[in-house]
Amino acid sequence: MITNPNYQQYIPTRILFGAGQLNNLHAQPMPGKRALIVISNGKSTRANGYLARTEEQLHRAGIETEVFDGVMPNPTVANSAAGAKAARKYGADFLVALGGGSVMDCSKAIALLATNEGDLWDYVPIGSGKGEPIENRPLPIIAITTTAGTGSETDGCGVITKEETSEKSFIIHPALFPVLAIVDPELMCSVPPRFTAFQGFDALFHSIEGFIAASANLASDMYAREAIRNLAEYLPRAVKDGSNLEARTRVAFANTLSGAVMTLTLLTSQHGLEHALSAYHPNLPHGAGLIILSKAYFSYFVRNHGCDDRFVELARLLGMPDASQPEDFITALVRLQEACGVADLKMSDYGIAPEFETFMHNTREVMGVMFAADRVQMSDEDIVRIFAESYK
Repeated sequence: MITNPNYQQYIPTRILFGAGQLNNLHAQPMPGKRALIVISNGKSTRANGYLARTEEQLHRAGIETEVFDGVMPNPTVANSAAGAKAARKYGADFLVALGGGSVMDCSKAIALLATNEGDLWDYVPIGSGKGEPIENRPLPIIAITTTAGTGSETDGCGVITKEETSEKSFIIHPALFPVLAIVDPELMCSVPPRFTAFQGFDALFHSIEGFIAASANLASDMYAREAIRNLAEYLPRAVKDGSNLEARTRVAFANTLSGAVMTLTLLTSQHGLEHALSAYHPNLPHGAGLIILSKAYFSYFVRNHGCDDRFVELARLLGMPDASQPEDFITALVRLQEACGVADLKMSDYGIAPEFETFMHNTREVMGVMFAADRVQMSDEDIVRIFAESYK
């Protein structure tokens, strides 16, 4: 299949990548003097010493700090509003997002609301969002990622849930790209094996979706190939031994590459389908939802010959050098899930009932834009079937 030779690329984030890079934070140019450090409502950031180390680095740079710890695993509009209120009260002139994708996504919403009036959904461009322009520049963000999954440290988009309407949607603006991202694999060694796998597959699907998307191009293909190759080889190692710094580094590298893929091409509808699940069931980790849907989802495109040559190449990238049929991709994908111990995930594990029509309407109405990237267009019945085939 011919690759689109044209693309637009905009990634203004400065990236410090590698083990020990958090120790260099104090020497970097700072976008202000008063930082609100945003962390999750869990214990790990404090327990593992990452918050104390970040505070020490900022204080060495002459920065005053305060902490906001009100971010849920699937961040909500209420989390964003509370964070923005804290930022304004403290007089923060920039944010430090310290954590995983949820913290970075919520920090973008906080940055927006700290400088703009109204409700977050006023600025959401899809679903029931009003799509109003962002008049005032959001607060600058420094992103320090403690996981390897979302790529949110190097993109200008944040995913937030509106609980009242069960919408999991996004805000997007060039000013929401972090000004600085620290990707330090040492901070990821404490992630438990199961969540290492969930996060790694989120990164993997960013690149796989980008690779099969109708808008795939020379640049997105380049990033996606290397990301997929690294994840196939090193994610099982990181899951097996979280202290393996080489494996953690390669998985983090693949995640950063996958983040670039998202800035270069629109992902396909797999993420839209998953958002419908986790919008109703916020206890479902995003990566787990993607894994649950993946076999049925990609089998649909294989059956309908969406891009046979790309699926063959994907199988080879995943470790099947002799792959010759698009179906080989499904085999390779399941083998990788087995190697990471996540091949048998069930929707019922997370209390999800078989409300497939509800999920279908949600993904159409909230994340319908993502279907534009699919090489084969799904009917409503196709979407329901994918949910049904994924259910167990």
